[in-house]
Amino acid sequence: MGPQFGRRLRKGAATTAVAAAAVAALSASQAPGVTTDADGRQATTGAQPSPDAYAEDSATGNSPYYTDLPPLNSPTPSPSTGTTPPVTGEAQAGIPATVLDAYKKAATRLRESKPGCNLPWELLAAIGKVESGHARGGNVAANGTTLSPIRGPQLNGNGFANISDTDNGLYDGDSSYDRAVGPMQFIPSTWSWAGRDGNGDGVEDPNNVYDAALAAGHYLCRFGWDLSTQADLNRAILSYNNSSDYLNTVLSWLEYYRKGTHEVPDGTGSLPGNRSDDPAGASPSPTPPAASDRPGSESPSATPKPTPTPPASGGGSASPSPTPPGTTTPPPPTPTETVHHLEDAGTATLTAMAGDTFGERISTRAETKDGTAVGKVRVRFTITGSTDATFSTGETVATVVTGSAGIAVAPALQAGEKTGDFTVRATVVGRTLPGLDYGAAVTARAADTLTRVGDTALTCVTGGEFAERIQLKAAYKGAVADGVAATATLIKSADDPTANDQGPYFKDADDTAVRTLSLKTDADGLLKLPQLYADDTAGTFLLRVTTTGGATLTLELTVTAPEPTPSPSDSTGETASPSASPSA
Repeated sequence: MGPQFGRRLRKGAATTAVAAAAVAALSASQAPGVTTDADGRQATTGAQPSPDAYAEDSATGNSPYYTDLPPLNSPTPSPSTGTTPPVTGEAQAGIPATVLDAYKKAATRLRESKPGCNLPWELLAAIGKVESGHARGGNVAANGTTLSPIRGPQLNGNGFANISDTDNGLYDGDSSYDRAVGPMQFIPSTWSWAGRDGNGDGVEDPNNVYDAALAAGHYLCRFGWDLSTQADLNRAILSYNNSSDYLNTVLSWLEYYRKGTHEVPDGTGSLPGNRSDDPAGASPSPTPPAASDRPGSESPSATPKPTPTPPASGGGSASPSPTPPGTTTPPPPTPTETVHHLEDAGTATLTAMAGDTFGERISTRAETKDGTAVGKVRVRFTITGSTDATFSTGETVATVVTGSAGIAVAPALQAGEKTGDFTVRATVVGRTLPGLDYGAAVTARAADTLTRVGDTALTCVTGGEFAERIQLKAAYKGAVADGVAATATLIKSADDPTANDQGPYFKDADDTAVRTLSLKTDADGLLKLPQLYADDTAGTFLLRVTTTGGATLTLELTVTAPEPTPSPSDSTGETASPSASPSA
């Protein structure tokens, strides 16, 4: 929920040490601002919410959240909290077992896949607490799926962001407008690209706490942020929900959980009671949350506040002229509403070798029906197809705002290891216009040059082994060619590249002679061949090495017969006659 909506913090909570620490962190942040960086992302440059951030690009669509702050670790009730004693710090520190397990496993996987992010599991716990009260007190099955849906209010612009339906009700059960869904409260449009399978069942389900926690971790780490730094931590949290109060609340729970927490049985976690869409200034209720706010129920939509009539200009007492009854002035169309279609803005062929960055970036122009460029329009680029390619951000989706020339340039594409064709689709965020597809291809790693390391003659006697271990260096356009597939074959002749059946050979794991090997260059472009052996055939032989990309090198191997053993000589230097064989 953005900062313009009413909030209610528990009375006295703002004076706690935890809240003070969070406020101090906020006050140390930079001033707000919006930029579009080399990765095509629009993000605040400081640690304040940005008025230019779009709800559709956040995890939650800026939906309502729980505003309860952590209590002091004291058994003494605060007199300002009403007649019902608050839950003590020890009980509030408890996290339902399955939910806690999901947070920790997600953080462990992020440490492996994105170690530079430094995501603490306590941050996932803080967000999970604020978004859903840890899946409404751990109301989940053993596999982590909520026992009943957790859905936010309809995002229909009536006191909330206006996000029309993007999933035909698939996730949120609403075919008119989107709603935040599940323990981490993802809106469907964000889940469509941020969703992850956290429990290995082959399904990406926002209602499953393992899936949702892993998706939240990737979402928070998606821009290469280092969450061990305060500025990046604040940016990541604000990208989840663009509100300074939200940031304050999450930071408070983060520090609280860092001081210690423990596991409690599923279904027994403490339930928060105050939400950001409650009437501002209302007193906390000592009674349990209403049925609509309990686990498995939908949250009610907030009632919009009336807009006060502004005073007359100049401070005079005259009232503005009333609008004639039945007359309305339609608002001017937004830039997005004027877009008729997307056009390619000169994108060249999109081809890269596995592991490389594409040299060409996708460029798309938003235009009106008559071809006029439209600026300030969000264009979403989505990678589709059977590929492991990503954008330079590490994600398969990127949203870029068009400039004054109506052009949005996607972040650079990064090829994975999977070869083949895929598609990048450009669409206008907030419209149901036809998308614009760009074909891209990933080819196998290649080398165009092979050179031998060293120049020692490759010789051996029959029945022996070659003293020199062959090493080759592969390059592509002068650069190191790493990870390139190669084949080494002991061929019959320069004109017959089939494998020889005699002469030098390699050995396999069973010590069996083999004369063809499949290899791959290392990170330095080196191709290190295994030991070569010689059978009892003397002569000159050829070893040919070829790589993907066409690099070929043929080496000559020489196998000689051993020198004859000299016969015994007498003292005069003459060779003694052989002794007669003994008689039978």
